[in-house]
Amino acid sequence: MRVLLTRPKEDAETFAERLHEQGHEALSVPLLSVRFLDGEPLAFDGVQGLLVTSANGVRALARRSERRDLPVFAVGPQTAREARSAGFARVESADGDVAALADALPRWVRAEAGALLHAAGAEGAGRLASLLAAKGYEVRTAVLYDVVVSTILPQEIVGALKDGSLDAALFFSPRSAKVFKDCILDASLAGPCGRLIAVCISQAAADALSPLTFGEICVAVRPNQDALLACLG
Repeated sequence: MRVLLTRPKEDAETFAERLHEQGHEALSVPLLSVRFLDGEPLAFDGVQGLLVTSANGVRALARRSERRDLPVFAVGPQTAREARSAGFARVESADGDVAALADALPRWVRAEAGALLHAAGAEGAGRLASLLAAKGYEVRTAVLYDVVVSTILPQEIVGALKDGSLDAALFFSPRSAKVFKDCILDASLAGPCGRLIAVCISQAAADALSPLTFGEICVAVRPNQDALLACLG
């Protein structure tokens, strides 16, 4: 199958390799790009651990600090792998979404042992803090990166849609799905989507594609890359 990836460049390159291993071809055309933010050195006084909800959060954290001694609590396996690659010694994975991370945290650390630092993006930083505050945890949010979205479809995507050479499109977040949907509608290319399989990491990502119509929409049984790949058979 020829599969469209709209992820930021670094993430798309890694996943394209996994697609190739399974016999698929990737068309990687980022509709999102990551901008890491500069700032003052991060303060870790009173912090007992780090919260990361994306691989970009890990990259941003590693860029802003040389400390690797604090434990990392990651939302899922891909984020956990990035943290281990960055040199963090203790890494725990909730193997799910933000809600799963909030539910798993009491198994690893006590609220009274100290604050938790969330390496967050500019959007969506508040939900995890709210969930953990309800459990008695103090969360300090450090906004370390932003995601810039494209408003125009690159010609590679336009051409592949028009000539019918795409079989599927993968959506790793509700935000990426919405960006794709908006670009498709602006370019009046909703029709060709009817030939595609839309593979979504969550129901929220699938919902963000509305009102586009696809040949099939497959929602991963778990919010991770292995489950997304399983949708492609």
